[in-house]
Amino acid sequence: MSKIVFLAGLVMAASGRISPPVALALGIAYGFSFEHAFQGHARRGAKLLLQVSVVGLGFGMNLHQVLEAGRSGFFYTACSISVALVLGWALGKLLRVKETTSFLISAGTAICGGSAIAAIAPIAEASEEEIAVSLGTVFLLNSIALVAFPLIGTQLHMSQTQFGLWSALAIHDTSSVVGAAAKFGTLALAVGTTVKLARALWIVPLSLGTAAVKKSKARIQWPWFILFFCLAAVADTYVGVLQPAYPVMKQVGVMGLTVTLYLIGSGLSMKTIRLVGARPLLQGIVLWIVVAAGSLALIQMGIVHL
Repeated sequence: MSKIVFLAGLVMAASGRISPPVALALGIAYGFSFEHAFQGHARRGAKLLLQVSVVGLGFGMNLHQVLEAGRSGFFYTACSISVALVLGWALGKLLRVKETTSFLISAGTAICGGSAIAAIAPIAEASEEEIAVSLGTVFLLNSIALVAFPLIGTQLHMSQTQFGLWSALAIHDTSSVVGAAAKFGTLALAVGTTVKLARALWIVPLSLGTAAVKKSKARIQWPWFILFFCLAAVADTYVGVLQPAYPVMKQVGVMGLTVTLYLIGSGLSMKTIRLVGARPLLQGIVLWIVVAAGSLALIQMGIVHL
C-alpha cells in the first residue's frame, strides 16, 4: 500500500498539473501517514533532480540579469554567511550541541542547506548520526520556509526583487528557495535562484578551510551544476537558433522541481523529528529566525537591495 500511494503521488507531481507547494504538501502527507517505501532512493533522487532542474530553469534566465543579481548579491552573501557561522558557533556552545553537529547546522544555514552539509560532512569527519541530525534539522526548517515565506512576503507587500533576495539569503536549500520564489513570481524566481547559486559557491572556500583545520584529505565536492546553470543562461541570451527549445527546457526544470519537492516532503515524518532531538533543533530554529528576521529587516529598510 505504501509503495502504491508513494508512486501515485510521484506521478501526480510529475504530471505538471499541480504546483510545487502542493507537491510538497502531498509529500509531507505521505511521510506522516506511511512508512517510506523508498527512503534512500527518494533522498538520492531529490539531490540529482534538483541539480538538473536548476539547469533547466537557467534556460529561462537572461545572462545579464544573472550576472547583475550575482554581482550585487555577493557582498550581502559574504556578510550573511560570516554572521551565520559565528552566531551558529555561539549558539552551539550555549546549548551544548556536539561540536561537529553544530558546525554542520551552521554551515547548512549559512550557505545552502543539505548540499553544504553533504559536502562538508566527510571533511569534518562527521558520523552518520551527526549528518542525519544536521540534515533533519535543516530539512524541517526548509519545509516550514516553503509555506511561510510566500505568506509573509505577501502580507508585507514585498516586491518580487525583495522577496527573491530575502529567500536566497534566509532559506537553506536551493530547492526551497526556488520553490518559494516560483510561487511569488517570475522575477522573484530569477533573483532568488541567481543569488542562491552564487551563495552555493561558498561551499568551496568553506570546504577548503575545513580541510585545512581538520587536516583532512577527503575529496571536496564541487558544485558543478552552477556552471551548467550559467551556460544555460548564456545559451538563452546569445544562441537564438535554439530559442524554440528553451521554453520546453524551462518547463522541464519546473516539473523537475515539483517532483523534487514531493520527494523532499515524503522524507519528513515523526521519526525525523524525533531523530533531530531538542538541542540541535533549537539551535537551528534560533539561528534561522535571527538570519531570516535580520535579513528581512535590512531589506525592508533598503539597506540590503539589488
